[in-house]
Parts: sequence; structure tokens; C-alpha cells
Amino acid sequence: MDKVIQVKDLTKRFGSFTAVDAITFEVGRGEIFGFLGANGAGKTTAMRMLCGLSYPSGGSGTVAGFDIVREGEQIKRHIGYMSQRFSLYEDLTVFENMQLFGGIYGMSERDIRSRADDLLEKVQFASQRDTLVGSIPLGWKQKLAFLVATMHSPEIVFLDEPTGGVDPITRRQFWDMIRQAASEGTTIFVTTHYMDEAEYCDRVSIMVDGHIRALDSPQALKEQFGAKNMNEVFVKLCR
Repeated sequence: MDKVIQVKDLTKRFGSFTAVDAITFEVGRGEIFGFLGANGAGKTTAMRMLCGLSYPSGGSGTVAGFDIVREGEQIKRHIGYMSQRFSLYEDLTVFENMQLFGGIYGMSERDIRSRADDLLEKVQFASQRDTLVGSIPLGWKQKLAFLVATMHSPEIVFLDEPTGGVDPITRRQFWDMIRQAASEGTTIFVTTHYMDEAEYCDRVSIMVDGHIRALDSPQALKEQFGAKNMNEVFVKLCR
């Protein structure tokens, strides 16, 4: 397996509090890797270190071949990132948002227009190209945020609680977009607290109090813990 994320004993401390405690894992190219845990388990803190947004207190790691301590700026150029708040500008149109982020990622104007047209056609949203983002439904904002995160065809896309607050049908449609991106070779690293979404991942890790307590495929974890679904696995681990 071609590994695009490698982490060993990654640690983050805030004073005397250890938010992420010596976690170790690898993620392969084109894999959908679920990073699960309750609020406060350390998921977002770990993701910020992987994205080059925060320095670790200890341990080591590489993302897209770049060192997370020394080469944070290089990492940012090779990844896409979608926060749980979607990171869109509501007073700009759909295309203007794509244009803005494409420019931030260093794309040429010609490439931005071509890529934006392709992505909007793919999700059947081309007719809303000039619509203000503030006036489109939440589910479409979410899908647009994913398109924006993949504008520059990154090797890895980090999704931080991407489906919070939307209805089940929209969540399923969003996961169709994730699977499509993964099938084209993009690695997806996703945090979620929806345990049914864990079933869509190739492998999942479950964090409890800053530690990775379990890491395997959903099916293997259900067998290991004698559980009918991932929610039961999660409850048994977090007791």
C-alpha cells in the first residue's frame, strides 16, 4: 500500500494537558480513513497537526511525503481541507468562491474556470454558478465546500465533521461524492461523530481521551467487539 500519511507517537500538549497522546497510524493512497471519537477526544487537534496548522509537542509524521514539523507550508499545497463550518463566503457567488480558493491554491485563472465547470457539471449544479452562496440550501453549501476543497486536485482531503447538521439523504449524497473522489485516487481523512458513517470507511480509528483505542476495518472491529454496528463498538470502547 502506497502510504500518504505516516504518523508515529504523535503528541500534542497544552501545558499539563495532553490532548493527543503518542498516536501511531498510516493511511494509504485512495483510502477513506475514518477518524472517530467523542467531542474532546483529540480528533481535531490531531488533524490540525497533520494539516500543518499546529506543531506537535512530540513524535513524528509525514503527509504527502512532507514532514509535519518542518514542511507545513508544503503540506498545505498538497492537501484540501474542509472544516465543519464549511469555510465558504456567503456574500460571494458559487463560482466566485471556487475562483477565490483556486487562486489561494495557486491555480491559473484558466485552470480555475475549467475545473469549476467540470466539478459543477459533475454534481449537476452548473445552473447555480452565479448564485450567492448565502441563498443556497445547507446541503448544497456542504457539497460546494467539498468541491472547493478538491479544486486543485489534492492528494489528500481532510474533512472535519463535514456532515454536521444536514439531513440523512444529503449525508448519503455527500458520501457518494467522497467515494467518487477516493475511486479516482484521492485519499480521504474524515472525522465524524456519526457512527453509521464509519461503515462507509475502509478503515477507522477510534480515539478516546487522546489515545487511539482501536484501528481496523469496520467489519473487523464489529467482529472483535462482538457488535452489530459501529455504534455498539464505540459505546463499548468509551465506557
